[in-house]
Amino acid sequence: MIIATWNINGVKARIEGLTAWLAARSPDIACLQEIKSVDETFPREPIEALGYHVETHGQKGFNGVALLSKQKPLSIEPRLPGDTADEHSRFIEGVWDFNGQTLRVASLYLPNGNPIGTEKFTYKLAWMDRLIAHAKQSLAREEMLVLAGDYNVIPEPADAANPAVWRDDALFQPETRAAYRRLLNLGLADGLRASTDAAGTYTFWDYQAGAWQKNNGIRIDHLLLSPEAQVQLVSAGIDSHVRGWEKPSDHVPVLIELA
Repeated sequence: MIIATWNINGVKARIEGLTAWLAARSPDIACLQEIKSVDETFPREPIEALGYHVETHGQKGFNGVALLSKQKPLSIEPRLPGDTADEHSRFIEGVWDFNGQTLRVASLYLPNGNPIGTEKFTYKLAWMDRLIAHAKQSLAREEMLVLAGDYNVIPEPADAANPAVWRDDALFQPETRAAYRRLLNLGLADGLRASTDAAGTYTFWDYQAGAWQKNNGIRIDHLLLSPEAQVQLVSAGIDSHVRGWEKPSDHVPVLIELA
């Protein structure tokens, strides 16, 4: 089984690239972020034509997440628990049967948090606290769990081509990285880093200053696995080549394969 995550940065603008990638890679479950579409206008038809079931939690103009799956989920939860006043569409979670086991997969779009010292950074850290609480509760079920998405977190200096550039950015703040470590310390594993510690492994390249051409990237898209999912992990990788396609997202797909 292949599970992928991709911040698509506007699904309507990238639908041709998305369907081309789905047809070529054929993931069993694809988690999308920043779909920038309300549910009613999400371009589901060309995706469904490829055999995918579509679940969305959209928002007009920004944010928005989706789950695309070859098998219809048993259930869907469209919000991260912990704050009923939070109207941002940043989380959707589905449950599937995987060879007689429960598989729970979430697509999440963690807040950016910039600029530091504003309510946006406070919101980011509070959202991370909610995610940690939810993950702790989910892990107690002892199920296969994959928390996939754009975390807007650079975990380590090795996850940036030029760490010094990000020193004053919310993605690389000590508080941000500490919250990410607290999440991992619950017993989750970074699927990609469980497979490789290679340098120059990035998932995002800015549109400015030739970042893609210079490989001036950062790694902020992650798939975190519960112990029950970790034992099924076969491989992980990044489809970085799609960054070179016409009208690309500034992110690329990240994938894991489970046995």
